[in-house]
Amino acid sequence: MANAIDAEGLRRALTGQRLPAAFVDLDAFDANAAALLTRAGDRPIRVASKSVRCEALLRRVLDSDPRYQGLMCFTAAEAAWLAGRGFDDLLVAYPTTDDDAIAAVCDHIAAGRRLCLTVDDPVHLDRLGTIAAAAGLMLPVSVEFDCSLRLPGLNFGVWRSPLRRSADLVALVRAVADHPHLHLAGLMGYEAQLAGVPDMAAGSRARNAVIRRLKQLSQRVITRRREALLAALARENLLPAMVNAGGTGCLEASSVADGVTEVTAGSGLFNPWLFDGYQGFRHRPAAGFALPVVRHPAPGVATCLGGGYPASGGERPAPRPWWPAGARLSPLEGAGEVQTPVFFPRDAVPAIGEPVLFRHAKAGELCERFDRLLLIRGGDVVDDVPTYRGAGQCFL
Repeated sequence: MANAIDAEGLRRALTGQRLPAAFVDLDAFDANAAALLTRAGDRPIRVASKSVRCEALLRRVLDSDPRYQGLMCFTAAEAAWLAGRGFDDLLVAYPTTDDDAIAAVCDHIAAGRRLCLTVDDPVHLDRLGTIAAAAGLMLPVSVEFDCSLRLPGLNFGVWRSPLRRSADLVALVRAVADHPHLHLAGLMGYEAQLAGVPDMAAGSRARNAVIRRLKQLSQRVITRRREALLAALARENLLPAMVNAGGTGCLEASSVADGVTEVTAGSGLFNPWLFDGYQGFRHRPAAGFALPVVRHPAPGVATCLGGGYPASGGERPAPRPWWPAGARLSPLEGAGEVQTPVFFPRDAVPAIGEPVLFRHAKAGELCERFDRLLLIRGGDVVDDVPTYRGAGQCFL
């Protein structure tokens, strides 16, 4: 966590700015980029664009070190747009059924850009192959396998790929290799339950213990499954050059896994508050938003304009007040659609017009609410850059 001095410096930088406003602390962002490299050992890192959603900051992290190589995109349309903006080495991590976006990807491949689409079903191959054939080219694809842990009554992980057994994976990979217009470029497996589930959340000792035990079991299962899948592909002479794994929450384990050639990270750059709850690492809060105080409805209470920016997920985690220290949301009203009441220590209530700082729960979703990011360094706003939204783009 940033200390009160860090947050106070951000507050001073935001005073006088038009509010509400989203911001990024470049000192913390750069420190987090360096920390991710350390945690990833010697593996190259593919940046998860969904966690950043800002062209200027994607360029900043890619330019910061040669081990940052390529982007992991969330839609084919996003990858095509980024390719048109000059980005290269783009892996789309989710299957697509958008024919126009697939055709746009093919156009960029024909122009010399490196783009790769993900598949996990023969239906995907039929669709991609038809469009690639019409474009007269070989379309690179990555096959995703399932990394979830299935227990009685519990799927610890996410519902993504149906490919769990070696025979099923080999069959689909062979279908790719035999296709006249598809090229096997990679294999990926997303360990969501390791990368994105906190295991040291405040006030949840019993739950944390269960999560850590499930993570340990998951790590063993994923390791065995990946090794078996890679061995099966090697026996068939079908092993791809790229094997992708990981996420911010599990870089250490993914980067030393046998056969993994690259890891992915993104959320650790902004470090939203959900990532405070991990036992194995600490990054600096680097992004947030500021709301103006517009009302004083009662002693110790200030009501801010806006603020209802809950993140996705089953629990719909809400933003949390960051500064002034000791601020908390109303348990009944929470962060509202157009106003957010905040309770403060009596001697710390901001004046009307002053900013209150908040941290969002998940990284890139903040940029879907704001069209600009104020970039702050050393306590000063040094730039103002568009998010995807500010660039007129909304991919999901």
